[in-house]
Amino acid sequence: MQGNPVDQIALAGAAPHDLSIVTLFLQADLVVKLVCVLLLLASFWSWAVIFDKLTKLRRLRRDAESFEETFWSGGSLDDLYDRIGQRPADPMSAVFAAAMREWRRTAARGRVPSTGTKTGLQERIERVMQVTLGREMDRLERFMPFLATVGSTAPFVGLFGTVWGIMNSFIGISNANTTNLAVVAPGIAQALLATAMGLIAAIPAVMIYNVLARQTAHYRALIGDASAQVMRLVSRDLDRAQLPFAHAAE
Repeated sequence: MQGNPVDQIALAGAAPHDLSIVTLFLQADLVVKLVCVLLLLASFWSWAVIFDKLTKLRRLRRDAESFEETFWSGGSLDDLYDRIGQRPADPMSAVFAAAMREWRRTAARGRVPSTGTKTGLQERIERVMQVTLGREMDRLERFMPFLATVGSTAPFVGLFGTVWGIMNSFIGISNANTTNLAVVAPGIAQALLATAMGLIAAIPAVMIYNVLARQTAHYRALIGDASAQVMRLVSRDLDRAQLPFAHAAE
């Protein structure tokens, strides 16, 4: 028994196609391939930055807690500075060491400062701490703008690949003089692969960038609080006109 002609046409146009991701990528246009490779590399690099920053922030918070515990232990800050040395291991220690270094330069002159000198010393110490804090935070926030860039641009890069792929698909449809779905589907699927890659790269970058930004801001606030405590101790000892800076934290 002969089948319906419409069914025969539909079955004839329904040639099987391998629509796996690997096959779609291999059969895609060169521009779509380049877009997918670019987005895949951006995604890998984003995850490398994410793991590095999360690990580093966890370690820095632990170091900050250890420093604060030592700072408020009642020991001499000169002794603490001597233990930290010239190469502090974390930003909080670096800010403290910068303040102590500036204080010791003044203390080495061996004279009691006047009122004007006290004000100038306080300003110098505060400025040194701010410069050190800015430098250390710049190091900590290195590559974080890359996450923001990936999060904001990856969807559009993927969209460009999709538009390019769909444009080529329509050109192929025109040349083949057919609108059969079996002919159209592979090209459209290859084009949409670029959009999927863009979203895969962008979504984690945006979400974790926001987490890292909040954690970094919190850590900056911790250092700011520690700097304020150091300045309080400096101001106290300057009021007493005692040099060198060999007091204990109270």
